Amino acid sequence: MEPVEPVEPVEPVEPVEMLEMLEEPVEQVEQVVLELKEVLEQEQSSAGDKIKLLNQKLNDALTGAALQTGASLSCRLKSRLFSTGLLSRCVSLLESSRVGGATTSAAALAHTLSSCCVGVEPGDRSEAFHRLFLPSVMNALLSLAARLMKQAQSLHLLKKVLDSVGWILQTHNRLTTQVLSSVHYEQLQMSDEASVSLLCVQLWTHTCSSSRDFVSRLSDESVTLLLNDIIGQLAVSSEARVGGASVRLLLLLAGELRGRLPPLLRAFRGLDRLLSNDWRGRGFDQEVDQLIKIVQSSESSDDTERVRAACVIQAAWRSHTTRRRVQNLNRAVSTLQRKYRYWTGTGPGLGLGLGLDWVWTGTGPGLCCVCVCFRSRRQQQQKQQEARLCEETLRYQVNLRRHQARRKFHLKQRQLLQLLPPDQVSSYLCECERRAAVLIQTQFRGFRQRHKFKLHKEKEKERLRRNRAATVLQRAVRLFLERRRAAKVPPSSFWIGQKGLTDRRRAELKKQVEDYITLHPSGRVSLEECVFLHEEVQSLWASHCQSVVQTRREEQKINTLLAHTHTQLHTLREAPPLSSVTLSEAESFLSPSPSIAVRARDSHNALLQSERAPWWRTLGSEVPSGHAPLEEAGLGGGL
Repeated sequence: MEPVEPVEPVEPVEPVEMLEMLEEPVEQVEQVVLELKEVLEQEQSSAGDKIKLLNQKLNDALTGAALQTGASLSCRLKSRLFSTGLLSRCVSLLESSRVGGATTSAAALAHTLSSCCVGVEPGDRSEAFHRLFLPSVMNALLSLAARLMKQAQSLHLLKKVLDSVGWILQTHNRLTTQVLSSVHYEQLQMSDEASVSLLCVQLWTHTCSSSRDFVSRLSDESVTLLLNDIIGQLAVSSEARVGGASVRLLLLLAGELRGRLPPLLRAFRGLDRLLSNDWRGRGFDQEVDQLIKIVQSSESSDDTERVRAACVIQAAWRSHTTRRRVQNLNRAVSTLQRKYRYWTGTGPGLGLGLGLDWVWTGTGPGLCCVCVCFRSRRQQQQKQQEARLCEETLRYQVNLRRHQARRKFHLKQRQLLQLLPPDQVSSYLCECERRAAVLIQTQFRGFRQRHKFKLHKEKEKERLRRNRAATVLQRAVRLFLERRRAAKVPPSSFWIGQKGLTDRRRAELKKQVEDYITLHPSGRVSLEECVFLHEEVQSLWASHCQSVVQTRREEQKINTLLAHTHTQLHTLREAPPLSSVTLSEAESFLSPSPSIAVRARDSHNALLQSERAPWWRTLGSEVPSGHAPLEEAGLGGGL
């Protein structure tokens, strides 16, 4: 999934400032065109940055033109953007695959382009505008919508793009056939997400309801394609939201088209049966009943002559087949009764073998009962066959019309290619070939990976099956071998010892035991030695415990002295200077011990004398004589 680009805030422009900016309309239009050309000609900027700048500048220009008094400035600005080719370059930039993650800016630019396509006066280039530019804009919007469909978090952007498509269709309804025949729109139709299908249906609902004469201006071909799309959604989708929106859209078309709709609905046979079987009980039964009445009324308004002719042909054929069935039925019933009597050796009883309620051996009631059973079964089979045939016919018609629409669209594209300049035809064909190659490679790689995964899964299942079979076989073999070994072991006797042991043999064995004990004396000690060893161990343990207690006391004393020393050193290190020390702070540094205080004072005096002595007295010693007492006193010497 591509990351969704966050929307950057755009600084709003006050209406008063816009009016001041647009005091000279012609010059301002040219200035906007020059700014947009500069943005498009920036080679260092990426496609996403260009789209952001284009969107911002186009929105500012269109907003300012809309606030200007009179609608001529907005029309003039849009016409100038088309004549200079800026809108075409924006379309090509929007179609570029380098847009990447700038989906939000791309959707905003699509909305701006749709507004630029409404209210344009192309002038002499009217044919190019309607036959080349507008189809390219619609193709770019549908391509962007197909890319947004693949992103699960871009449904609101997809709705924005589809709203832009509907906004263009309300003004230029000739593009309806292109939209319905587009490959990108078919991708939207074939999406598995119900929300995407619902957005497609809502696109046409909003377009048909916003413009009064939109449906009436459509040709029969466009209406047929639209009906094909809506009925295809009803046949494929199972979501209640999509079905309800499709049914309401069909009712809207029926209200707008009126007399034109029934002839078009005759091509979709079985639509009333589809609505009745699949879409009843979903919460919109009233709309479904109204649509079923419309469909049935269109079917009932067929040509009466054809209906009468069909009825005459059917009646003649049915009477012929019934006469032949009655002629052959007597022979069949008599054959069945004869076979049954031969098997059972009894007279009546054919009903037991055939599963009927009652059958006599005669030719009266039994014949009637067999005829009724056969006739009901055949009618049921005929109904099932007709329902299956109608469903297959509807599916075939939908696929056929879709194929025909796609073929017509490709033919129109070929005709449009003839209008392109010769230098652009080769580049366009190369781009089409590249896209086709990418699509084919994507499908083939997906097929190959799925095939590999399927083979790997089958191999894994086969390996597990073999392991399971080997385990079962090994378990069975081990059990078989254990039974064989247990069967070969002789049964043990209940008597323990040697048989036939005499007194003489007992005496010999006893003598051998005594000789062994004599040669191998025991290593056990006496009770007195055990008591002596116990007392000696107890005394050693007591002495060890005393030494451990003494050692712990010494360690505790040493730790106490070290902690005291570290505390004193920390206090001395954090002491204030002598110029700002107070009497209470000076007393806090005095030691409670007199000997320590005397040694500290002597050490201080010695340090002062060494500092006052001439320098030549300190040449023979590395450390002054007063430093050692000072360090000794500072480290707590004498404690």
